[in-house]
Amino acid sequence: MDYTKNALDYTQILTQLKARGLLFKDEERAVEVLANISYFRIANYLRYFEIDNDRHLYKPDTYFEDAVYTYYFDKKLRSLLFTAIQSIEVSLRSKVIHHVALSHCPFWFADSNLCITRVMYADNLTTIKREVQRSKEDFIQENFRKYSSPDVPPVWKTLEVASFGTLSKLFCNLNDNRAKKQIARLYNLPQHQVLESWIKCIVILRNCLAHHARVWNRRFPQMPQLSIRARGNWVDSTHVRPNKLYAQICCMAYLLDSIYPQNDFKTQVKNLLNEYPEINIHYMGLPNDWENQPMWM
Repeated sequence: MDYTKNALDYTQILTQLKARGLLFKDEERAVEVLANISYFRIANYLRYFEIDNDRHLYKPDTYFEDAVYTYYFDKKLRSLLFTAIQSIEVSLRSKVIHHVALSHCPFWFADSNLCITRVMYADNLTTIKREVQRSKEDFIQENFRKYSSPDVPPVWKTLEVASFGTLSKLFCNLNDNRAKKQIARLYNLPQHQVLESWIKCIVILRNCLAHHARVWNRRFPQMPQLSIRARGNWVDSTHVRPNKLYAQICCMAYLLDSIYPQNDFKTQVKNLLNEYPEINIHYMGLPNDWENQPMWM
């Protein structure tokens, strides 16, 4: 079927939404919102107020402002999570750089004998070289001016300009389980497989945040390992849905507790939920007793 729909101006969009049963508290303000936040970004949040997804008909007493309210909650949530992930990413970089380099050499990431999968090793090395070549960081440029070999800087320089996704792939493809377990223990985790599971999920979440994508009610394809023998305060994962955001927030909170024991991440999460009491936390995957779990108390 060919796409034949034409572009609509803001007034026409409002008329169409009203025909579908959506109500407005302030139509002038609604136009201002659409002028700064595209319709389909708001439609992502309107979808969960629909009673008929095929015809996009809305439940009775649903207001355009309900979706805008949810959008601003999600926006603040994304900002909070992005800041938390930054601390986790920087910490993991530091630990991988330090512990693996001491166990092997400054160029271990270029040694195929230290990888699990050769194909991933080749892909990682190609990506690293590309990321290093396009970096404008002073320490990278200085390295190339001073040294002609090897063709990449040592790991303590290289991994500072590699993406979080590249860092995650390098760590997961490293065949030195002893070094990986040593790093996992620094996060109060029993095994490196748990850390790998969590980091893979956080990388995907970070990519969603970087593109301003909706995360409040998203179902994630990569799921963290939740049934663990945690050394610190953890949650009862029996009724936690691993494909929902709450599972990842718990993993992030646990990691941050090991990095900065006095962090206020959990307090900020609670404050945000209190600021938006009308948000349906069921879509985030929060169980009814989440605030009574040891990690959240």
